[in-house]
Amino acid sequence: MFTGLVEECGRVISIEVKGETARLTIGAKLVVEDVRLGDSIAINGCCLTVVEVASDRLTFEAVPETLRRTNLGSLSPNDPVNLERPLSANGRLGGHFVQGHIDGVGIVRDIRPEQNAVIYEIEVPAPLRRYFIEKGSVAVDGISLTVASVTPQTFTVWIIPHTRDVTNLSVRTVGSFVNLECDLLGKYMERLLQERFVNLPDGHQIK
Repeated sequence: MFTGLVEECGRVISIEVKGETARLTIGAKLVVEDVRLGDSIAINGCCLTVVEVASDRLTFEAVPETLRRTNLGSLSPNDPVNLERPLSANGRLGGHFVQGHIDGVGIVRDIRPEQNAVIYEIEVPAPLRRYFIEKGSVAVDGISLTVASVTPQTFTVWIIPHTRDVTNLSVRTVGSFVNLECDLLGKYMERLLQERFVNLPDGHQIK
């Protein structure tokens, strides 16, 4: 479990794509301090398992499902990636509950300044649009953000200078692909209510 508060922006050292799998090595300073083999790290919001540890880098393996659902397969050496270690039991929850399970990839459709903020408008894959509500939560490339507005195809988020400076949003441009994780609560509620019927005393049913 993560919070969507990015700890550092690492850099891709290498990515070896073989068919539908990949081996990814990331250079980092902070998150390597207490990481052990087998630990989880969120890379652009995607939870991956550490398979090799060095003093200044971590290596991960991505399976086909990961590459199909995320933007990790399109990474190149020296690309910045958002990194976060899992939430500790005594840690502060400053963002929102983020599983590190990417639901799909969005496309940045517009970037525009508004006084001290930058507004990003992101197009959402059709199957995910029902999970977005105004003032709800979303993780964009692993960053916990508040949905400012929603249209039938897109949503917007307002980014403060600090967030833009310390994450890979600083290099995102119109047309960039970003990982999206929808709010956990909405997905579970939908599943629980799906195909359930309420039996009324007179024998009628409502869906």
